[in-house]
Amino acid sequence: MRGLDDICLRNILTRAIGDRMAEVAVEAFREPASVSVRINPFKVDGPEDFVKEHFGGDARRVPWSPYGFMLGERPKFTLDPLFHCGCYYVQDSSAMVVGSIFRDILPNCGDCSRPVRVLDLCAAPGGKSTDLAASLREAFGDNYILVSNEVMRSRASVLADNMALWGDPNVVVTSVDPKAFARLEGFFDIIVADVPCSGEGMFRKDAKAVEDWSEGTVNLCSTRQKRILADVWPSLREGGSLVYSTCTFEEAENDAILEWSASELGGDIYEYDYQSLPDVIPTRTGGLLVPGFVKGEGQFVAALVKGTGANGFRLPGKPAVGATGKRKGNLLIHIPGAISREVIALEPLRPILAGVAKGEVKGRDLVPSADWALSIAFPAEEYPVADLDRETALRFLHRDSIFLKDAPKGFVLVCFEGHPLGFVKNLGVRCNNLHPQGRKIKMDV
Repeated sequence: MRGLDDICLRNILTRAIGDRMAEVAVEAFREPASVSVRINPFKVDGPEDFVKEHFGGDARRVPWSPYGFMLGERPKFTLDPLFHCGCYYVQDSSAMVVGSIFRDILPNCGDCSRPVRVLDLCAAPGGKSTDLAASLREAFGDNYILVSNEVMRSRASVLADNMALWGDPNVVVTSVDPKAFARLEGFFDIIVADVPCSGEGMFRKDAKAVEDWSEGTVNLCSTRQKRILADVWPSLREGGSLVYSTCTFEEAENDAILEWSASELGGDIYEYDYQSLPDVIPTRTGGLLVPGFVKGEGQFVAALVKGTGANGFRLPGKPAVGATGKRKGNLLIHIPGAISREVIALEPLRPILAGVAKGEVKGRDLVPSADWALSIAFPAEEYPVADLDRETALRFLHRDSIFLKDAPKGFVLVCFEGHPLGFVKNLGVRCNNLHPQGRKIKMDV
């Protein structure tokens, strides 16, 4: 790896995790990074069969994720139509450990009187949010709302696209500073904070993290992490949990932050059996994943519980019965009825995505949205369907014109192996391609 010798990788790692683990990690960092995916259980039946058929028989399960698989080699995901259908998400296996802690906490959140409210504070590009959404839907059906936030607007747009591909209608995407959530006092049951850090765990994948590392960076990150947690803490209800994670080994950014938060913000370290996770190294407050001991990259995870007591945020009125429709300009939006009041409460944050765009009114037509096709709430019987072969599917994703021989004229749902990709308007001699420009495959197909 470029730059490792220049900054004395071994010394950095020894300082953070000790001689023995540093020796193992140094060797691991010189090996190619592993590749793993997490299957969308609400779009794929039989994840193991899907992975075996699609990626080959050498794929292995990620031990702390029910739908995570480590692959034998890295395919060209961009040229896989099923990736664009949202059938799976590409995520490092170590990062999936956050979902394990999250699922352990979920049974403490059940309250049939209202939806479970979760905030993924630093969510881009969407790996953890897609994992959280799947776990929430499995646990609570439609009775939850997930707010996925990213401060940087450009990254928030990527986040919104990835959440649209995943297809969960109970997701709201925001792009605000953590302190903006303070107005929602006691709103969230769980906050997941994968905070910016010095990035030692990503040295193998990120040469810039290597070049930027210094003790000053560690100190700067530690100060920023405290500020972020202090800003968002008021929005967590009493009795709620905050899941904290980084991709660094630095004690000052990991255990020390949890201990500071427990002391200064008021909370208890969440007790979790980290030894039950294969090759995860328990620390004073959480668990540490170190390359060489695990197949993925470096990761730290821990959690806090905010005292005990009742929820501090109450919404007036009753939730809507069934899905609600909302019009934003000429855009029609589908919002699950269970979260209608929560979506209204979040409006001051000016979400960039709330619910699912069904389509845009243009003249007498409702031009259907690609997001609606990708949503798990989408009733496929609304439109005629054309299942594309791989070559035609890639041409569609490239935004090329395609021809549908036997399809009726008008708006047609195009699929690949039965999974929705988006829409075309069939004119007979050709089709107008309605695949979003921003999601166009730029590679030659």
